[in-house]
Amino acid sequence: MNGDHMVLGSSVTDKKAIILVTILLLLRLVAIAGNGFITAALGVEWVLRRMLLPCDKLLVSLGASHFCLQSVVMGKTIYVFLYPMAFPYNPVLQFLAFQWDFLNAATLWFSTWLSVFYCVKIATFTHPVFFWLKHKLSGWLPWMVFSYVGLSSFTTILFFIGNHRMYQNYLKNHLQPWNVTGNSIRSYCEKFYLFPLKMITWTMPTAVFFICMILLITSLGRHMKKALLTTSGFREPSVQAHIKALLALLSFAMLFISYFLSLVFSAAGIFPPLDFKFWVWESVIYLCAAVHPIILLFSNCRLRAVLKSRRSSRCGTP
Repeated sequence: MNGDHMVLGSSVTDKKAIILVTILLLLRLVAIAGNGFITAALGVEWVLRRMLLPCDKLLVSLGASHFCLQSVVMGKTIYVFLYPMAFPYNPVLQFLAFQWDFLNAATLWFSTWLSVFYCVKIATFTHPVFFWLKHKLSGWLPWMVFSYVGLSSFTTILFFIGNHRMYQNYLKNHLQPWNVTGNSIRSYCEKFYLFPLKMITWTMPTAVFFICMILLITSLGRHMKKALLTTSGFREPSVQAHIKALLALLSFAMLFISYFLSLVFSAAGIFPPLDFKFWVWESVIYLCAAVHPIILLFSNCRLRAVLKSRRSSRCGTP
């Protein structure tokens, strides 16, 4: 899902890989369409009514960052296949990498803040800290957004400095992308500067996300058990609500896990870029990315209302 670690200089000619790339592009289009619909539906309501629930504000922000990130990755993928021998640090790729670094950090932090918000608002732990956070968290939403902008901008600048220095080194020494000396310098910079920076940048929001998800899933699991003991079974509305919430959370967690693992594997070079295994892994990740917006559409009451209104308008019913 990242597109950040694509190294140019080789093209994919294997038929299986080409098929997987085609599937990958289709999944990206589905993910772009799904996130675009979420962003448009909630964004229009936000503009027209001048108000939106805090969780929906975070959701529309996450959808927008996902939409932009998918678009940037698709643009980079197309560029790689059109110009497989392009210079790895040319201005076009640096510009795409700059956008990717910012949007990637934004996606991670928006996902994290959304998990924090869900955990505090939905979890029913009796600790005084949770009661205090329930009353304070909604007012902190602007600061949460500002913090993401600041952190994302700061880390993006650090990534840009590393990429730009490698680009300047290639130009200064008149090195080619396949030059052994150039590759050793690049490997050194990626190993001792970019990789540690990536791990720190990605691990911070991921750790917070997992803590909140574990607490939230534990709380919902306890509630569902109690509901099953006091009702006639899975057909009760309260049990159905808990099941839908758990499915949405599990899909969200699976998407985040696959996303984080793709970043780590890519940064560590476990799957060589443009290799067949690389495209298999990317296809699995984008399958999760394509399914997640669909689950959100049917689990969020506002988005379901928008879908129903669209269906009724097409059928000509009031």
